Amino acid sequence: MENELIRYFRQRVPGHRLLEVGLGDDAAVLRLAGRQYVLTVDMLSDHVDFELAEVDPRRVGRKLLAVNLSDIAAMAARPVAAVVALLLPRSGGMELAKALYEGLLPLAEKYDLAIAGGDTNSWDGPLAASVTILGETTERGPLTRSGARPGDQILVTGWFGGSILGKHLDFQPRVDEALLLHQRYDLHAGIDCSDGLALDLARLAEQSGCGAAVDLAAVPVAEDAHRLARQLADGSTPLDHALADGEDFELILAVPPDQARRILADQPLGVPISRIGQFVEKPGLWEQTTNGQLRPLSAVGWEHKFHG
Repeated sequence: MENELIRYFRQRVPGHRLLEVGLGDDAAVLRLAGRQYVLTVDMLSDHVDFELAEVDPRRVGRKLLAVNLSDIAAMAARPVAAVVALLLPRSGGMELAKALYEGLLPLAEKYDLAIAGGDTNSWDGPLAASVTILGETTERGPLTRSGARPGDQILVTGWFGGSILGKHLDFQPRVDEALLLHQRYDLHAGIDCSDGLALDLARLAEQSGCGAAVDLAAVPVAEDAHRLARQLADGSTPLDHALADGEDFELILAVPPDQARRILADQPLGVPISRIGQFVEKPGLWEQTTNGQLRPLSAVGWEHKFHG
């Protein structure tokens, strides 16, 4: 299981004098020449993160870059440069590579991101690709997963659920939104929602050494979550999809109460910001009932599975 392997890495991989934040966050934080930089990498593959036979490869190329930009956003950092590694199928690999780049280059231009190089290889299997992005922190430093405190409010951007209907390819990384919020308000912690609202919120709470209590009625459920529940007709609800689907790539933030009130009143972004609960002393993920009691809430979401 992915979480088990991450725990092994955190125990086995030594620290380093240049490393200020390592395994367990959305990106690493390095101190180089007196400045802080963030570094993140993501690997995506056909039949796992997209179905290349069903979508325009330019949309896939855009996603390759966007998922990494979302990690940079989670750290409230500015993207600087990226390298792209492609493992291409031998048949049609040349045209596929060109289409992938045609998809990612406009997004790189939008964020003034330098595509600094990379690597290519080929084989008889499906497409796999890895993008590594370097970013720089602002004068306020990086936003990490470990700063949430009991009493902090849980704020989220946008809507959740049903991303498989298209958002997982076409989402907008919240880079500009994170930078603006980090500049104007005091934020304690953040994470991007890549694996599911419930699972990623539980990860943030665990890294911060506290718990998270969710007002389920306040979760902003995307219209696509309603559409997907109708299409599947398997008993799942739109809220189930909002909590567990993943690949929404919205921000989940821990914000002090006074700052949260300001943000909610200001609504300073082009996308809505919602309060869905608060962080609590009791570790774990909880549903906060209407009478203030806490009931266990499953940290459901997407996890890569492998054994042996």
